[in-house]
Amino acid sequence: MKNPTDRRTFLGAAATAGAFFAGRAARAGEAGKPALLGGEPVRRASFSSWPRTDARDENNLLEVLRSGRWFRGGGDKVNQFETAFAELTGAKHCVAVANGTSALTTTLSAIGVGPGDEVIVPPYTFIATVNAVMLQYALPVFVDVDPETFQIDHAKIEAAVTDRTTAVVPVHLGGSPANLDAILETASKRKLSVVEDACQAHLAEWRGRKVGTLGTAGCFSFQVSKNLSSGEGGAILTNDGDLAERCYAFQNNNRGRAVDSYNFRYVGGRATNLRLTEFQGALLLGQLTRLEQQSATREQNAAHLTSLLREIPGIAPAKMHEGVTRNAYHLYMFRYHPDAFASLPRARFLEALKAEGIPASGGYSPLNRESFLQAALDSKGFRRVFSKEVLDGYRDRNQCPANDRLCEEAVWFTQNMLLGTRGDMEQIAAAVRKIQAHGADLAKA
Repeated sequence: MKNPTDRRTFLGAAATAGAFFAGRAARAGEAGKPALLGGEPVRRASFSSWPRTDARDENNLLEVLRSGRWFRGGGDKVNQFETAFAELTGAKHCVAVANGTSALTTTLSAIGVGPGDEVIVPPYTFIATVNAVMLQYALPVFVDVDPETFQIDHAKIEAAVTDRTTAVVPVHLGGSPANLDAILETASKRKLSVVEDACQAHLAEWRGRKVGTLGTAGCFSFQVSKNLSSGEGGAILTNDGDLAERCYAFQNNNRGRAVDSYNFRYVGGRATNLRLTEFQGALLLGQLTRLEQQSATREQNAAHLTSLLREIPGIAPAKMHEGVTRNAYHLYMFRYHPDAFASLPRARFLEALKAEGIPASGGYSPLNRESFLQAALDSKGFRRVFSKEVLDGYRDRNQCPANDRLCEEAVWFTQNMLLGTRGDMEQIAAAVRKIQAHGADLAKA
């Protein structure tokens, strides 16, 4: 029998050697002409593919397929996932739904957000956060961001509260928790619900507690790019048993968990079908078995990448609030300052990174300035619910200058890029240094 210690020693040595040679290759690549100008790229290999699957996923899916019970309630995969996810996060209750948007919509409906209400949201988030509010014929009220953390500026929330405000939706953007101490304190003082948008923050923690369990409820997405994926899917966590029942009934056409299919439960007169399927429940059960190990890998690589990038002038990795004890790193985010790169525009910087084999994006545009907002405010429904004075003053009330700047500076790497080796992180940093060294040439070309 082979000695497992010897095998671990060999694998550890191989990984160290791989990182060493990748680092040497990266440093050699820094010295040459930028790939965008005809030089050799720092990296030619693809980053880790996503999503990942193994035999457990196949077996779980085949079990559902052969059972013929593909719908929620027909089998037991969704129920098993709800139990497992609640236990993993420390929540008392979990309700699975069709996607992250459904989780937000269901929760806002279940807590009673409705026409004429206001809900506080950040402007730096995916559009679903706002769509869920507007589906209730409620007004999203944007509170500016803290550019250093990319999160909602908690110090500005209270000033945005009015007698119409019913909830705050902090977004744990990129997997890094917003300042929940301050947000929960303000919400308690002003008697507001806190719906955590944790769609990008699986296993993230605030002071040792999993996000999604500290507010009134927490909403998660399992869309294909997410750290926990089933193609589409979502879940709601809460410690409030009555709220969990209302959420379940809302996404199940006003039908409770009782065996009787026609045992309707009144939840305010509105409900719909936002159920998760047994196939997605089966996928999630398999994906859960790998989530912790993958999360640890992302954390380790992100820490190493941050140590490299913070040494490069003009690159400012996103900071975390003091209460963050775990970052999920669905995104690795930093701000790019062109002055340190010979005034190379961010668009050209991103283009140069891609040419070096490092895919990146510029992230979100200013959500509070998007045209769909005005189209909604001009619609018959909103004009019937809100006064002309409120609607006419909406744009001026929702200016977010810090977010405008952040949207011009942000750069993102996706979570799968953090599932590789330390050598991969060395290559990312090498590409940035190479671009900086040739910033003037790239700007002229």
